[in-house]
Amino acid sequence: MSAHGRVEADPAALASAESFRAAMRSVAGGVTVITAGAGDDRSGLTATSVVSVCLEPPTVLVCVNRSSSTWPLIQRYRHFGVNVLASHHEHVANQFAGRDGIKGPDRYANADWLSLSTGALILADAIIGIDCEVDESIDRATHSIILGRVKAVHAPDGGDPLLYWRGDFGRLTR
Repeated sequence: MSAHGRVEADPAALASAESFRAAMRSVAGGVTVITAGAGDDRSGLTATSVVSVCLEPPTVLVCVNRSSSTWPLIQRYRHFGVNVLASHHEHVANQFAGRDGIKGPDRYANADWLSLSTGALILADAIIGIDCEVDESIDRATHSIILGRVKAVHAPDGGDPLLYWRGDFGRLTR
């Protein structure tokens, strides 16, 4: 401890990509699937980086790695879907995470999809499906922060949420 009552930082504890990743895995988050594209020209990804920005106008923020197959589709089509997954959607989360090498339109298999306003696909039995039009995109390092203007919301009674914590999926218990 220093003379001012502060604990000095351990130089080994300085943030590296690995230590930051490990730290962020301790932040529990809802699991979403971001969908983009149309027809055979579509893909998507699993994400926890989704935030409500404002109500007037309704806007969400998503963070997308620009090396993902989804990024160019969001740029090209200028719309995307945000699907908040229910606890029974772990298979959907795994497919959109690209586990087992699943890519592109094959990620949409074994689930029912619908479209609302923009044409982005929304999971029929998601907790919430949000149809967005790209309003603004801000590049930071490897990712783009995308502000999406909400065009439509699908809110079926989708059950309890699927959570991500410490590198694994979990369920909320009440």
